[in-house]
Amino acid sequence: MPAARGGAIVAFVIVSVVWGSTWLVIKDQISVVPPAWTITWRFVVAGLGMIAVALVRRESLRLPPGGQAMAALVGLTQFAGNYQFVYHAEAYLTSGVVAVLFALLMVPNALLSAWWLGSAVTARFLAGSAVAVLGIALLLLHELRLSPAPGSVVMGTALSLAGLLCASCANVAQATERARTSAPVPFLAWAMLWGVGLNALWALATVGPPVFDPRPAYWGGVAYLAILGSVLPFPLYFNLIRDMGAGRAAYTSVVTPIIAMVLSTLFEGYHWSLLAVAGSVLAMAGLVIALGARRG
Repeated sequence: MPAARGGAIVAFVIVSVVWGSTWLVIKDQISVVPPAWTITWRFVVAGLGMIAVALVRRESLRLPPGGQAMAALVGLTQFAGNYQFVYHAEAYLTSGVVAVLFALLMVPNALLSAWWLGSAVTARFLAGSAVAVLGIALLLLHELRLSPAPGSVVMGTALSLAGLLCASCANVAQATERARTSAPVPFLAWAMLWGVGLNALWALATVGPPVFDPRPAYWGGVAYLAILGSVLPFPLYFNLIRDMGAGRAAYTSVVTPIIAMVLSTLFEGYHWSLLAVAGSVLAMAGLVIALGARRG
């Protein structure tokens, strides 16, 4: 049991630190390449990387009955819908603010788990979630006061919340009994490949033929997001979901936005105010209260 707990802690730290850094890298990916194609290239590399991991581990890529349908669902919600909304949201908001909005992932995770899987939701969890929402509202108020175009803040927030709901659907789907019958790495490889196909179709329909950016920094970012941002942490995270449940696995959402906000301050020139500090503290405190309630 101590070894298993130590493994969960290591997985938690890796996922939080890596995902905390990806928000800033995504910001640089918003270039001459439309987001739909950038996301496609990311998951072409990530899907092939996940297949390589499965082969190295000598895991069969064949999924059990019903596995492909579930992989397609995760591909649609996690690797297509979620990322399409996130990449577009970062065109309107700083990367750190989008990361803080995604800290609310635990709320739809828990509510969807209650509806879909029959998990309990406590009064303390709801109270902590309300505190977190209040904190994020203060952060967005700070953004509105600084923005010369308030409509961009509203649009970025709406896109972030849409991505949040997509990610939550994928998280809870991973906690179902049908998903548990598939080995995580082959399942994620197929889900990413489904995501590639769906993103490519969306890109062709909305922006036309494939677009490429010759900058080495762009392709370095694609590789970073694909390998370190997807191939490495996703198996760890979805193992946490299966071991701990979707609500508890979202505990990474406490640390990830802190890292993202630090990086946003250093590299994007995020301007702090008393309102922003108060909002950040309330948001993180609310998450800790809510997630502490789900441990019980």
